Amino acid sequence: MAKQSAADLSTTGIMSRSKEEIARVLAVLLARGQALRCDLAGGEMVFESKLLFVDPARAYILLAPGASLPALNALLARPRASFQSAPEGWHIEFAASAPQRAEHDGKPAVRLAFPEILVTQQRRAQERIALKPQVPLSFVADAGGPLSFEGELIDVSLGGFGFLQYSPDITLEPGTLLRRCRIELPGHPAANADLEVRYSRMNTLPDGKRVIRSGCCFVDPAPELCALLESFFRR
Repeated sequence: MAKQSAADLSTTGIMSRSKEEIARVLAVLLARGQALRCDLAGGEMVFESKLLFVDPARAYILLAPGASLPALNALLARPRASFQSAPEGWHIEFAASAPQRAEHDGKPAVRLAFPEILVTQQRRAQERIALKPQVPLSFVADAGGPLSFEGELIDVSLGGFGFLQYSPDITLEPGTLLRRCRIELPGHPAANADLEVRYSRMNTLPDGKRVIRSGCCFVDPAPELCALLESFFRR
């Protein structure tokens, strides 16, 4: 891959499926030696690494094997995994498949397929309301479908919302579509929406419990959903 400088991330789109754009962002992480993190076993194990090589033409990336052999073995046992990095206040996330042992400059490495989607996140453009814990707001994702689960809303904007979900068996990679989600806001009829996952990361609650926090955006929201959210913001 051609050499690139540690470019500014401020021009990066929120979600990209462009191989050129994904390669550009990965080149930034590579040039900066930025740490990567992958939560495994429901957050009980963490694989920590950094990029060693990025090759969009041959569609693969190389990571350092990290310092933890159990975490490395857990990663290699998975068909795919999500990786996160946080340079200068940004949250960058991508999923890559087919991890396998490799070498780079004569040293051990991990080879994965080139990511198909990469997400960057900064502060939302829309106003966001942080929801109080005593106000129970919830939604049912993928209502009636194979991925159906309940989530607890923690903030909401006109463009999407953040939520917590407690099942370590559910993996929400960037780009995951959650269809026919039922959203329940106090004092209003329930509304339905399709959602696209933008990021997911492990959080630790004050009681020490590990949960997954995800952020979603609305996909072609219906007029009734927009009206519901606008009325909620006018309260």
